Amino acid sequence: MTAKHHRTKAKADRTKGRLKETLGRMTGDRHTQSEGRLQKAKGELHDAVAKARHAAEKKHKGR
Repeated sequence: MTAKHHRTKAKADRTKGRLKETLGRMTGDRHTQSEGRLQKAKGELHDAVAKARHAAEKKHKGR
């Protein structure tokens, strides 16, 4: 998979997480709210890894 694919997946996870968190907050469902926070964090982690991978690939190609 390419770094672009990983970043797209990360963005999707962050968006889903924000939606779940908001839905949980609106309905008073703490479980859904915490699931959303977890999914959002997962997306942020995936994005950070994809950025690091892209930087490493870019640096390696420059040699």
